[in-house]
Amino acid sequence: MNFVSKDSIVRQIWGKTDTVLFIFAGAAAEFSLNKAVDWLYFTGKLPKDPLGRLFSTVAYAQKIVFSTSDQAHAAIDQITLIHEQVETARNAKIPDWAYRDVLFMLINYSIQAFELLERKLSQDEKEEVYDTFFRVGNRMKINELPENFNDWQIKHAQQLKENLAYTHFSKDLYLQYQKHLGKLRYLLMHEIQALIVPGRVNQLLQLGKGKSVIPILWLYKLSRKLKIDHTIRNLILPGRYKEQILGLGRNA
Repeated sequence: MNFVSKDSIVRQIWGKTDTVLFIFAGAAAEFSLNKAVDWLYFTGKLPKDPLGRLFSTVAYAQKIVFSTSDQAHAAIDQITLIHEQVETARNAKIPDWAYRDVLFMLINYSIQAFELLERKLSQDEKEEVYDTFFRVGNRMKINELPENFNDWQIKHAQQLKENLAYTHFSKDLYLQYQKHLGKLRYLLMHEIQALIVPGRVNQLLQLGKGKSVIPILWLYKLSRKLKIDHTIRNLILPGRYKEQILGLGRNA
């Protein structure tokens, strides 16, 4: 039995490299503002390789979506174990709201990325996205998860208001993003983030309206119809992460 059914909208979302990259872009922005981001600095892995760390999170989510229930549960349990080891090393407990925040990012950017690149989702499809990650959160024993998508929207708005702040970690992460991506790719990511993140995130990071990337996005959608999008995408991917990114599509 699959964790997510083969005809699910969730598999459509997470089965396309483009959509996963947009999910990554949104998460990269919001990660930098989370008040618990110091936990990711504690291991030293995030500032050393912020893109690799975020890709790892996205890759785990994709693995879960395209696995059997048993395989997905094993992957989720592995994530839980990794976090428990970090807690032991720091002799402290990661707060439940921090776990919820990351889960909420995956829910939100799954929807936003697909709608930006493809089409609007129906209410039932949004419920399906939420249910998938609700089951992930349940397996991780995360407390106070909303029961349905509508309740999640209320909780998500509250989370954005209470759990985000621009700090020296935010500034440092964006410096690392620029260092690892290069100026042109960094600017492209920045503009995509402006289109995809919630207003609160945009306000704190001062991302602007992302108007300059809209024509590029339109041309990219056209290139997909002409079936030359792979060539264009490969040209803009950072060499260090190209195989990792292309692997997302192969894994799906």
